Amino acid sequence: MTKTPLTKSVLAISVATAFSLSSTVTAQETNTGDEPADDLFEQIVVTGTASGKAQRKVESSYATTSLGEEDIKRLAPKSTAELFRAIPGVWSESSGGVSGANVFVRGFPGGGDAPFLTLQLQGVPVFPPPTISFLENSTLFRIDETIQFMEGLRGGPNSVVSNGQPGLTTNFILKEGSEVTEGSFKYTTSDYDLQRVDGVLSGEVAEDLYFMVGGYIQQSPGIRDAGFTSEKGHQFTVNLTKELDNGKINLFSRVTDDHGTWYLPTPLVEGVDNTYTQIGTLNRQATVQFGPDGESQAFDFGRGRGWDGAVSGGSVELDLGQGWSFVDRFAYTSGEANTFGLVPNGDPVALSSVADNGTNAQGAVTGNVYAGDTLVQQIGRWVVLKDIESFTNDLALTKTGDRYEATLGYYRANFSSNDWWALGNHSYHVIASGGENLTGIDCNDNQDSCAWNYDINSTGDGTTSALYAALKYELTDTVTADIGVRSEDHEIEYTVDEGLDGVITKAVQYDESDVAFTAGANWQFEKDMGVFARYSEGSKMPYFDDLRDNFGRFQAGEDLIVDVTQFELGYKLARANFSLYATGFYNEVEGDTFQTQPGAPVQVLTNEAYGIELDGAYYADNGFSVTLNATLQETEITQSPDNQGNEAQRQPGWQIRVTPSYDFDLGDYYGTVYGTLSMVDDRFSDNANSVVLEGYEKLDVGVIMYAYEGFSFEVAVQNVTDEDALTEGDPRSVNSPNGRFILPRTATFSVAYQF
Repeated sequence: MTKTPLTKSVLAISVATAFSLSSTVTAQETNTGDEPADDLFEQIVVTGTASGKAQRKVESSYATTSLGEEDIKRLAPKSTAELFRAIPGVWSESSGGVSGANVFVRGFPGGGDAPFLTLQLQGVPVFPPPTISFLENSTLFRIDETIQFMEGLRGGPNSVVSNGQPGLTTNFILKEGSEVTEGSFKYTTSDYDLQRVDGVLSGEVAEDLYFMVGGYIQQSPGIRDAGFTSEKGHQFTVNLTKELDNGKINLFSRVTDDHGTWYLPTPLVEGVDNTYTQIGTLNRQATVQFGPDGESQAFDFGRGRGWDGAVSGGSVELDLGQGWSFVDRFAYTSGEANTFGLVPNGDPVALSSVADNGTNAQGAVTGNVYAGDTLVQQIGRWVVLKDIESFTNDLALTKTGDRYEATLGYYRANFSSNDWWALGNHSYHVIASGGENLTGIDCNDNQDSCAWNYDINSTGDGTTSALYAALKYELTDTVTADIGVRSEDHEIEYTVDEGLDGVITKAVQYDESDVAFTAGANWQFEKDMGVFARYSEGSKMPYFDDLRDNFGRFQAGEDLIVDVTQFELGYKLARANFSLYATGFYNEVEGDTFQTQPGAPVQVLTNEAYGIELDGAYYADNGFSVTLNATLQETEITQSPDNQGNEAQRQPGWQIRVTPSYDFDLGDYYGTVYGTLSMVDDRFSDNANSVVLEGYEKLDVGVIMYAYEGFSFEVAVQNVTDEDALTEGDPRSVNSPNGRFILPRTATFSVAYQF
């Protein structure tokens, strides 16, 4: 039996496939030992221009990174945002759990969430606003066995296509069926008692009509043991493809109900390590007060953060003849993205300093008496109920000639978010994993005597419509140039009841337009080597929370649009068994805002950054391979009321990830052993650069064994050395001794059967 090396996979791609941003797939030739390996690094890109025509990645004029199914498996991400670490230029803080990550790109400013990230499924944004409070795009997406590959495009033509995201756009592509019926079943467990089952099945329904169905069901007490089932969920996906004589129709639906603990900064005191979590059996249920009359309601904070909803959509792609082609992509998203969190507030203190009797206090659940030297901390019980909905449509008409490709497109998105918040509700808890609330403390027994509360009831609707055009032209046989322009109109209708007293305190009717622009050139001086240059101007439009937090600026008529200018210069090399993509970048982000927490003062900033991204790989004939991605960057806050001249917060000056692997035979089995070494520079916790987060190294390893009968086994260990580095300090109280650890060491075991 001929064995195919695990590093070489086959993926069929239709040249007619069109997405509004590039969707890259590694089309590495299957090498049986008889064919030459000249095409081992031939990578096909469905271009980042509006037309979506396929081209070789080495001929593209922008920076993309592709991760196939095997790549994703070896990275073993605990959340969607954790996968983004494999993209050069991206710093992803996925230490918050399955949802609620912070994602930064190329030195763009940000204090939390992911304001410069758009996540797409099948080439369509899952939710057009990149970030609204307590919701960034990766919260709405779970990785499973139905994913064929993912691509990350940063900068480049992003400001013109799709939803006009100038930063990072990640696009996940689903598996499709074929004439062959095939599938897989996979069971996974772990040292933290994860129980998960994945399955996928694909095949042919009728002539030229194909299906793929799959999903998962899982539960666990969490990577940091909460003492109960704190992570629970399931997902089901169906993908239908109809091949036409002149194109293709695709329809998909992805239904998800999945949530997990929201991991937050912990007190950095003796006895607390990276296994600590605030939530536990003794405090998961709590009653919070809200509104002017102190109305109260009980909530289960064990639900953490998650997504209960569906993303459904599809595309129509047609070859109209005589060089004309048409594509329409659409998606409808609806569901609940709620947040229940135990949020630290301020410093740890001795119980005696806050107890009513100055000596001790009792546990609210157990009745235990805690001595005065017990460390306690104020914990805010935060509740965010969020219902979202959106419908997005993106259509494009393309004319292709002998030396040119011209596209005209129209993008429209309608979206809404209805929110109910009760933030604050501070109460002193014992500092211990799942530490209980106390009685005998005025703050705990009389909420009116405690600190900050911020309650709102809001409703918002938005519409974004954009007309975009792009032209790509072959100046010579080796030089191409492209240009794109986008004219966008952005409307927001938004009202807020702050205080939950029935009084509308802020009402917004916003209607502004902006124009984005990109131009690039590529010189392909050899078939497998070239350079490119690109200039882009884009923007980040204000959404609901931006208008609430900047309401005074809105009333004063100030411009709330964040302007982004980018330059890129890249080198590309793709030989038979190795590749290297190096991209230098410079960007300026003007008019972005920063706020420590809702209701706090807003600072308006301008940031500049420059650096270089490296994305390389090498495959040896003996089964050894290694991939590298690295980012080196310098950031500076060039305009700020207080922090001018400082570095941007929470972004490392350099980060490097090296992933070696080795394929081997072992009797009747063959397999791969692999690892990833991640190295990260120091960062500043805040824009004032007053708190340093030390750099760290993290090692992940794994082994996969394959049997010819279709069975495979995998063991993966992440954070082998149990590194206890921090991803952030306390963003709400910079000088408090609190910080959020990276996830602790975990081990998972999987057994799978493919047929």
